[in-house]
Amino acid sequence: MAGGTARTTVRGAETVTVRGAGIFGLSCAWACLRRGARVVVVDRHGPGAGASGGIVGALAPHVPEQWNEKKAFQLDSLLMAEGFWAEVEAASGLSAGYARTGRLQPLADAAAAERARDRAAGAAALWRGAAAWEVVDRDRAAALVPTGFLPDSGAGLWVLDTLSALMHPRRAVAALAAAMTARGGAVVAEAPDRGAVIHATGAAGLAELSQAFGRSLGAGVKGQAAVLGLDARGAPQLFCDGVHVVPHGDGTVAVGSTSERAFSDGVAVDAALEPVIAAARAAVPALRDAPVLERWAGVRPRARSRAPVLGAWPGRAGHHVANGGFKIGFGMAPKVGEAMADLVLEGRDTIPEGFRLDSLLG
Repeated sequence: MAGGTARTTVRGAETVTVRGAGIFGLSCAWACLRRGARVVVVDRHGPGAGASGGIVGALAPHVPEQWNEKKAFQLDSLLMAEGFWAEVEAASGLSAGYARTGRLQPLADAAAAERARDRAAGAAALWRGAAAWEVVDRDRAAALVPTGFLPDSGAGLWVLDTLSALMHPRRAVAALAAAMTARGGAVVAEAPDRGAVIHATGAAGLAELSQAFGRSLGAGVKGQAAVLGLDARGAPQLFCDGVHVVPHGDGTVAVGSTSERAFSDGVAVDAALEPVIAAARAAVPALRDAPVLERWAGVRPRARSRAPVLGAWPGRAGHHVANGGFKIGFGMAPKVGEAMADLVLEGRDTIPEGFRLDSLLG
């Protein structure tokens, strides 16, 4: 169901407590609420206080090759996103900053261009005609962006995909929390567990799971990003030299991010961010003199499998887990919410094998 509004009858739990008001927790809450459950989200820090309060917001697909269940799940979720965020905005009266504006990636040389053409054929087969991955020349690429916003390409060619979208993480989380409360749910600082419980508690939750089962199931990875003062709204996002460059609808551009496994302070901005800003400025001429308006750091939950971790919590009846969004959490969230609502409310297990918590433990 791609972003539809149909409701189903609750056959399992009728009350759901969600622990964690990040994007996974709120998406699970929203999906359960839409199906008629009574839902309370509990987070002492409030919505988006952790990694979901970031600033980049790149919703970008995996490359269309070596297809697997993770990529198929992400495709479905990205295609659901437009309807999902439109309904959230209608319910909340707030903008999530969502726009499916696509993405440009410069190609370094002839070999990279050949690989990109092979992937175009893969996208034609795998993306079911819902989006395109194509190799375009300078004239076509330059027509899509403001002057100075096109990164150079060694091959004189760029990949343009029309599946990528963007959203503003903080605004999206705020809109989702407001939509939930407008539909009768609640977001509170403290509350006891009632009914079924979904633990969507990010990096801290992965640490708790690892301790509970006596093995590492994942860990937090620090990311740092920045917002620059440049108006490129409506342009495709860019991915160049390993850096995401995302032009938001508020007239700013977000760039990021680092991936730091070792760190002493997960929310402290430090010198590790500067090479990311420098790389963005070097790749995109229009950013070279753009002021830095904000720097951000946070810890994102990376599961050992690098896929989301979903499903029942073994040994804790009525408790479930939705975690491990890492860099793709916002893109995965619409379908993660539906899969968890299927399980918790209807007893239907639609979770891919590679995402299952019990598989990770096995």
